[in-house]
Amino acid sequence: MFNETPVYTSLAQALTSIAGNDASISGTERVSGGDINKSYSLTLSSGRKIFMKANEKDNAPFFAAEALGISAIASTSTVSTPAILCTGTEKGEQVGYSFLFMDFIESAAPATNYWEIFAEELASMHKASVKDFSNKKFGFIQNNFIGSRKQINTPSDSWIEFFRDRRLVPQFKDADHYFDDGLKNKITKLLDHLDEFLIEPESPSLLHGDLWAGNVMCGPDGKACLIDPAVYSGHAEADIAMTELFGGFPAEFYETYKSVSPLQNGYEERRDIYNLYHLLNHLNMFGANYLNPVRSIVSEYTD
Repeated sequence: MFNETPVYTSLAQALTSIAGNDASISGTERVSGGDINKSYSLTLSSGRKIFMKANEKDNAPFFAAEALGISAIASTSTVSTPAILCTGTEKGEQVGYSFLFMDFIESAAPATNYWEIFAEELASMHKASVKDFSNKKFGFIQNNFIGSRKQINTPSDSWIEFFRDRRLVPQFKDADHYFDDGLKNKITKLLDHLDEFLIEPESPSLLHGDLWAGNVMCGPDGKACLIDPAVYSGHAEADIAMTELFGGFPAEFYETYKSVSPLQNGYEERRDIYNLYHLLNHLNMFGANYLNPVRSIVSEYTD
């Protein structure tokens, strides 16, 4: 079972727990990247560097979910992740804030065969036991987040049922105001016939859940390190589909992954349905620029 992350009620308490009673912050540097949180590199008086994410105090559950997701991946002993140190809240003079502390990852030059190694490690993660995460079902031990939006992980015995009811249906519901009657009819048809397009996997896999290039970084050992997960137990090909949505990974990644963990026949025909979930999520977060891709995929399976 993965480790429980410590939670503290002040920044000072968190620093003391991490680095001792004399710990203090000697340097703060803003780190770019990400749409949701503010990120910082903190240098402690000892010279140690830690990574801090901060947001409004009410967003503390977001950091707790991220910590749990990273801990779940780390527990498989397959792909590298940052070490989670703690989460917490700070009262502040007005509204306060929430925070997440992790070890700071110093990137190095990618190792030879970086993408091949990552593909092998990801395949191993997908083959790891999920009994601690979802009792061998599809879902997760608690809900979490996909981007800034809640992701429902109530377990199901059926992957197709899970993907329909926990992934597509909530997103379609929240985006309903974007759809005309014709598209709404197509959406109903797609959901009613989803079992004609998706298949059940041989076994559930622990998924990163938001696996695009921005959530994979090169660690100090020159190998891939996963960040910002939206984990759950599902069909491994959903992770692979997500890697292809925004530009894709190099060909050697896919060649190696398929050589060590072959995809079930017909993956290419299912890929767009998996990515429909992420496009709907972007539609709900960022607006109408994502409506045409959503409409196109729905029509692809219903015309």
